Amino acid sequence: MAHAPNELEELIAHEKKLVAIEYQNEAWAEGVSEGIEPEILAEAAFTTALTELIGNAGEECALALLEKMREQIVSGALLKCRVLQ
Repeated sequence: MAHAPNELEELIAHEKKLVAIEYQNEAWAEGVSEGIEPEILAEAAFTTALTELIGNAGEECALALLEKMREQIVSGALLKCRVLQ
């Protein structure tokens, strides 16, 4: 089954995101097992991610990501157990 170039790029980006989430979940679990509170882990993760993103892509890109994440929080898209009505 052949994929269009755009479709293939989207599939690759999706796979990379899944792998990145797996790495983050492993780091999170390790931090929790070491007794680090979730709020501290979250702040450290945000700080690291935003520092790297600003350095690589600029402030506008970081601000756009923050807005996207805010929208996902407000919509409930990031809740582990969502109730769909």
